[in-house]
Amino acid sequence: MADRITSNQNPLLRHIRKLQASRAYREECGEFVCDGFKLLDEALKWYPHLKTVIVAEGAQLPPLPPDVRAVEIPASLMQSLSSMKTPQGVIFTCSLPERGAPQIRGGTLLLDRVQDPGNLGTILRTADAFGVPVLLTNGCADPYSEKTLRASMGAVLRTAPQSAELSEILNACKEHGIRITATALSERATDLRQTQIGDDLVVIGSEGQGICRELLDASDRQVIIPMQPRCESLNAAVAAALVMWNMKY
Repeated sequence: MADRITSNQNPLLRHIRKLQASRAYREECGEFVCDGFKLLDEALKWYPHLKTVIVAEGAQLPPLPPDVRAVEIPASLMQSLSSMKTPQGVIFTCSLPERGAPQIRGGTLLLDRVQDPGNLGTILRTADAFGVPVLLTNGCADPYSEKTLRASMGAVLRTAPQSAELSEILNACKEHGIRITATALSERATDLRQTQIGDDLVVIGSEGQGICRELLDASDRQVIIPMQPRCESLNAAVAAALVMWNMKY
């Protein structure tokens, strides 16, 4: 039997709104929000830390684990609570995964300051499809924001990305002999089609600024995705997809 909430000022709903709005609050509480039945299905299949499910009147919930709280609210409240233009009728919260020591190894995609949640989510979705581990520098968008989660189509719930300080990444690569390959427009860059990068730590840079100078200087080699001379760059998610395909195939 679901609990019932009818007040817009209920503490749980205020908590949900703060989780939606603030990365700092999500990290402080160790909790994040997902919106929609597709993500709920993925969480029930793959993510063991489901906490609270809020459903609109008239929407049908799938069976939930016994320790998960279910709450019913009027459809009008769901309309105000959901960040989607057309709410699907369910919002839920999960605990953030515990952050252990990152596993920095070859065959990994490193995202340097990729700040657009849509790009980040699309990259994580593609990486999940190809089975490529993803490592984030601290300047990246939050993988547990609603926009990123939605763009990832649940991939974040199946395969959690790791994060690490840049100095930690560089030290690990040096210690374990992991080659760093940067995607860059430079004279020393080789054609991606002619370069084997499957065992490397391969870097994709931010949408506006590219790869930071420290990573470029530390890279063992650089690759370029061939394109028409009149074009300078690709969308970060598209570039990452091409790179990951090359890493795996």
